[in-house]
Amino acid sequence: MFSGLDDVEIGDTLVTNEAGGANAAEPLPPIAVEQPTVRMTIGVNKSPLAGREGKFLTSRMIRDRLFKELDRNVALKVEETESADKYAVSGRGQLHLTVLIETMRREGFEMEVGPPVVIYKENEETGVLEEPFEMVEVRVPEEYSGSVIDLFNTRNGELQDMGLDDGGEAMSVIKYLMPTRGMLGLRSEMLTATRGTAIIDAVFDSYREKIKGDIQSRDKGSLLAFEDGVITSFGLENAQDRGKLFVKAGDETYKNMIVGIHQRPGDLAVNVCKTKQLTNMRSATKGITVGITAPIDMSLDACVEYIASDEILECTPTKFRMAKNPDMMGKNGKKKN
Repeated sequence: MFSGLDDVEIGDTLVTNEAGGANAAEPLPPIAVEQPTVRMTIGVNKSPLAGREGKFLTSRMIRDRLFKELDRNVALKVEETESADKYAVSGRGQLHLTVLIETMRREGFEMEVGPPVVIYKENEETGVLEEPFEMVEVRVPEEYSGSVIDLFNTRNGELQDMGLDDGGEAMSVIKYLMPTRGMLGLRSEMLTATRGTAIIDAVFDSYREKIKGDIQSRDKGSLLAFEDGVITSFGLENAQDRGKLFVKAGDETYKNMIVGIHQRPGDLAVNVCKTKQLTNMRSATKGITVGITAPIDMSLDACVEYIASDEILECTPTKFRMAKNPDMMGKNGKKKN
């Protein structure tokens, strides 16, 4: 902490000015702060269930908190967007930004978070559009090394090295040069493919020429709520045959909220609020009971990795809800072309 000095920044060297600085030590080389590589939008929560839990809800409160973070988080960048209630926040990776979101959520903020996107740059000398690349090292048991290599190859990774760990355990060490685009959403898939045994380390490498085409990310669609209401057990019995669910009976939902993972590509609307008709007629299936599968517990990191470009994440002090972005949906509730 310095007092009485203006414009002191990270990397500056403070020396004595006695005798006009004749006795001052040589300044140390400045510290280079890594530039942001990933950007997300953070804004006001505008879902139908907004304002029920948080203490800080308005765009002014969110703006003040984000710009206050710049005083101690030197690698973070906050920019205003065309929308008055959304801000573009850039950091050194997805983890860097999710730590900030989790901190704000615990402080009582409610916010709407957009999907992570990489920051492209144009090479000043060649004029070529470049994207960030990361050097990734994975330590995994030998029997899962094939699954790890398949995941990297489908995301345009370039194998750099492969071998065995020097330790006593039979662990493979795999090194890949990966575009940051390919790293988005990769961790959860890799932990699933290796049953949680993979140890992943990634550091920024450099900016290189952008890889042409899209990188495969999510191969399955989402299950969307058909209408607003309270989720019922009867509705879940029918919906669980369509995929894996994120919600349980008694939760509140709204139209186009993501309630699960569809087992096929493409989104599907399901009526999870459907109630059983109460009549005095006997049913042939009255004695048949169907068990409800436990929902998947989605953490903040898992939600950020899951959402696609046309989806958003609603963060409150106690809940995470994913939904289709209403700004990208037409009046009939379908995605705009």
